[in-house]
Amino acid sequence: MRQRLIFVTGWLFIIIIPVSLLAQNKTVTGQVTERNNLPVVGATIAVKNSTRAIVSDANGKFKLSIPDNAVLIISAAGYKTQTINTEATTDFQVKLQEDVSKLDEVVVTGLSTSIKRRNLANAVATISAKELDATSPAQTFDAALEGKIPGAYINANSGAPGGGISVKLRGVTSVYGNTQPLYVVDGVFVDNTSTSAGLNVVTSALANGATTSNQDNPSSRIADLRAEDIENIEILKGASAAAVYGSKAAGGVVIITTKRGKAGKTNITFSQDIGFIKASKLLGVRALTADRAASLSRDSATSAALRQQFTDAQSKGQIYDYEKELYGNTGFARNTFLGVSGGSDNTTVYFSVALKAEGGIVKRTGYNNTSIRLNVDHRVNDNIKIGISTNYINSSADRGLFGNDNAGVTTGIALSSTPSFAQLHPDANGNYPNDPFAASNPLQTVALMRNNESVNRFITGANLEVILQKNSTSTTKFIGRGGFDFYNLQTSVLFPGTLQFQAVNKGTSIQGFTKNLSTNYILSLVNTFTPSDKLSLITSGGITQETGDYNNLLNIATQIIAGQSNVDQAGALNATQLRTKFLNGGIFIQEEANLIDAITLTAGVRFDRSSNNGDVGKYYTYPKAGISWNLTNMGILKGGFFENIKLRAAYGQANNVPAYGSKFTSMVVSNITGFPGLIVNTQEGHANIKPERQTEFETGLDFSILKGRLGFELTYYNKNIDDFLMLTNSPASSGYSTKWLNAGNLRNRGVELGMNARPIQSKNITWNTSVNFWTNRSLVTKFIIPPVPQGSFGFVLGSFQIQQGKSATQILGLDGTGGVSKLGDAEPKFQMNTYNEITFFNKLSLRFLLHWKYGGQNVNLTSLENDFGGTSPDYDKVTNKLGVPDAVYRLMQIGSDAHEFVQSSSYLRLREIGLYYTFTKLPVSYIKSIQVGVSFNNYVTITKYHSYDPEVSNFGTGFSSGIDVDPYPASKRANFHVSFDF
Repeated sequence: MRQRLIFVTGWLFIIIIPVSLLAQNKTVTGQVTERNNLPVVGATIAVKNSTRAIVSDANGKFKLSIPDNAVLIISAAGYKTQTINTEATTDFQVKLQEDVSKLDEVVVTGLSTSIKRRNLANAVATISAKELDATSPAQTFDAALEGKIPGAYINANSGAPGGGISVKLRGVTSVYGNTQPLYVVDGVFVDNTSTSAGLNVVTSALANGATTSNQDNPSSRIADLRAEDIENIEILKGASAAAVYGSKAAGGVVIITTKRGKAGKTNITFSQDIGFIKASKLLGVRALTADRAASLSRDSATSAALRQQFTDAQSKGQIYDYEKELYGNTGFARNTFLGVSGGSDNTTVYFSVALKAEGGIVKRTGYNNTSIRLNVDHRVNDNIKIGISTNYINSSADRGLFGNDNAGVTTGIALSSTPSFAQLHPDANGNYPNDPFAASNPLQTVALMRNNESVNRFITGANLEVILQKNSTSTTKFIGRGGFDFYNLQTSVLFPGTLQFQAVNKGTSIQGFTKNLSTNYILSLVNTFTPSDKLSLITSGGITQETGDYNNLLNIATQIIAGQSNVDQAGALNATQLRTKFLNGGIFIQEEANLIDAITLTAGVRFDRSSNNGDVGKYYTYPKAGISWNLTNMGILKGGFFENIKLRAAYGQANNVPAYGSKFTSMVVSNITGFPGLIVNTQEGHANIKPERQTEFETGLDFSILKGRLGFELTYYNKNIDDFLMLTNSPASSGYSTKWLNAGNLRNRGVELGMNARPIQSKNITWNTSVNFWTNRSLVTKFIIPPVPQGSFGFVLGSFQIQQGKSATQILGLDGTGGVSKLGDAEPKFQMNTYNEITFFNKLSLRFLLHWKYGGQNVNLTSLENDFGGTSPDYDKVTNKLGVPDAVYRLMQIGSDAHEFVQSSSYLRLREIGLYYTFTKLPVSYIKSIQVGVSFNNYVTITKYHSYDPEVSNFGTGFSSGIDVDPYPASKRANFHVSFDF
């Protein structure tokens, strides 16, 4: 494949003979304004069928050298595009109209092509820079997506600093395979692997002796990106839109475009945020009395001792709220950003530096991120344009010790059984006492242990556009895109021997080193043929390749020398290594036809193969097709009530490749009488394993009324996943315990409704709003193996189970009648959001985002742990039919009824709200504007859920979401903001 790339690239450069340069014999000037005659800053003025373009300055003015009889295309985000013929004059006053319904927004239709939304056959969600980051900045990029993507179900793996988000688009797309979307940044496929730090060694969250676990709650690597650098995000939610991106796009595609330089005067932006971080919610602690303290034990002697301990502590004023002491801290946050944009007609540059430092709500936790970005675009001539995007990221996250735990050592689990009269504070010499109520002293653990993730990352992409042929009706381009994503990740975990739970191991140091390199390229030819103003054909085709090389080495040392963390300073050392590689290749062809700017037809096919498939040489075929019919452009509806109305339908297929190594029966190392040897693994390979196939059909209606001030988007989709992958138990007679196979089919059906509106539009007040509604229902339509629980803790407490004829995300459990039945579903009944921006006098801006999730259940074991430990704040309330304390009643249900542990996770959350004022009339000319503001993130949540966060998902980014086991609590943020434009 590499030789093919070299050959193709060389051949293309040999045959590229630039077309004669267009004669540059006149200069045009002008100004771009909006309806109130205010300048439109950053509007793009481009020469049609050329790489030549410029943007308007702070006064909306522009100056551009163009050939005779050139056609200018003027566009700006949020405005309708205008086309201008330059034959008559060289000075233009362009007044743009607002595009509330986003009809002129350009969105992706292929790997190398795009189209205006008014002619689009798919529902594609977009998030602008203002919607992403300009209301109330989140800690990480992935957290900034929460509540903003219609059709998405998003959970936080942990509230710990450094992020960790699970994103599912249009329902469950796989059970054991990849469920997350593909992230593409300026053409580079970005890795989003979550790497375990090996905490399972001390927590035993997985009781099978495993070293790594998806319950370690590691961060997602997409969190490394900085939202300040992003210009726009497009979300391709289903196969009908994402098919051309290949096997890594089975869970959808998130296309991220970063900011580019703009020709003209250099623009410098400097901003500073200072903020405070608090826990969103504390559960509270049980109000103890001497009698309640005595009831913590059934042994009479122990009860008497507990009564005395409580009385002594109370008399000394040593009753503590340990939850507040651990989680009630205020983290200080600061974020500094410097961005520079500028350039000439031929070369533009965007450069940014960003520094972030945030403390956590738990002591000795926090997050730091440093990012440097340089984007350069150069127009060699009217026919050749190149672009380079580079980003260096260094991040460090101290994440603490939280989550599921079978050893009783994590902070939350230990806290759950520690009463308020326990004496956990250090003495004058800093020595912590043992916690007699738990396996660890949580104050000691927080003070002395370390769990750090540090990353050095380089993401570099390149784009090349060459016009190979051009005449009055046809233009042919070569477009090459690609790049690499490389990072070194180090996880450093240290448990000193002085910790209470390290009495046996005498100190544990876990040092992890991960190196990952991902590469990809797309080489394509695109021909635009326009024989008349009533017909346009865009033909594209090309080849793609993606590679991945992931290497994780984990060293676990015990009996470490006091004060040391190096693994060689220990009495025992164990090492594990995981290496995975893949090579995916594809060929694609696509044709798009536009008839009288009213009917758009799209058809394409992709041929994919992967080294993970059973047959590595076989190309699997994945077609796509779409049609949109704009009734107003067709002339069927002329003017009047509807400004625009469009019918659309799309079909497509995509795939998800099998897990790495699933086709092989591997050999594992064994010690045989002191000599190394090999034995056959207990997991059987499947030589003929094939990829999951996803088939989606969607249809919809888009229309706008009231001169475009009110727009609607209605979408229905049906998505089928065939041959989904499972790791199933093998019969004992086979000699193996597990085996990979293509186990069945499942289906997702859903509805997405969107509205964009401008309810108020006057000289002094403008109100823009959007409202979205989405819902999804899944169904397992075929399952060839017996149903077994998937994730969680079995039917006693509630568990997922794949079962034919049932929802893929159902939660089953003991129902109180001696049987097992459905107690809930992780999938919500529906979700809604609304984003609003109200601007007063073009100076004062109020922005806010509300998110409502209705329905859906979590398996909540945080409350159960508190009941077990006798610390639940409502322990002694009596609201049940038996007349016993509520916590006692809940504990009595264990083994007979799991309803108490499967709880509704509905909520209404004010995710973001910000108030900003912009000063433009300043005493100095070199400062264009100053903006000051205050914002709040996740500050108000209305929910009946009985734990820290209804969005929790302690079991990682895979299939099992909505599991709650004493996580790092979610946080809320207040920020003060100031920025300067020079």
